[in-house]
Amino acid sequence: MGTWYEIQKLPAVFEKGKCVQATYTLLSDGTVKVCNAELLSNGKINSIEGVAKVKDPSQPAILEVGFFKGVPDAPYWIISTDYQSYALVYSCSDYLGLFHIDFAWILSRARVLTDDIIGQQRDKLTAAGVKVERLMATDQHGCDPMTLGPVSK
Repeated sequence: MGTWYEIQKLPAVFEKGKCVQATYTLLSDGTVKVCNAELLSNGKINSIEGVAKVKDPSQPAILEVGFFKGVPDAPYWIISTDYQSYALVYSCSDYLGLFHIDFAWILSRARVLTDDIIGQQRDKLTAAGVKVERLMATDQHGCDPMTLGPVSK
């Protein structure tokens, strides 16, 4: 739970800004409110809210997250975390048997993360068959407006 900052990611068409962060809040029904926010080049904060839920209580690191009604929830797998400083998240889906899309995020409790921890997480993705050369660093500089909290554009 709490706020996590994106350090590196596989490219995602829905992310256009910098200072990307996600805030997770446990809800009374056991689901998790997810609020993703980013700072756009025009200085506005773009955000979206969704809900994540654990599919099987015996596997609490495997969740599904949904942001839009009528659209199937996407897998959201927490591959690695120490709960205090970093988390590695992965998601992949096949659509109509025609194409495969995957996402990965290296997250941190701070806007920076040591190269050592980043390297360890990249190694875990490599071991899982993810092409880590596709990972992109997220710009976490000049993020002062984000301290105001997420606001819809």
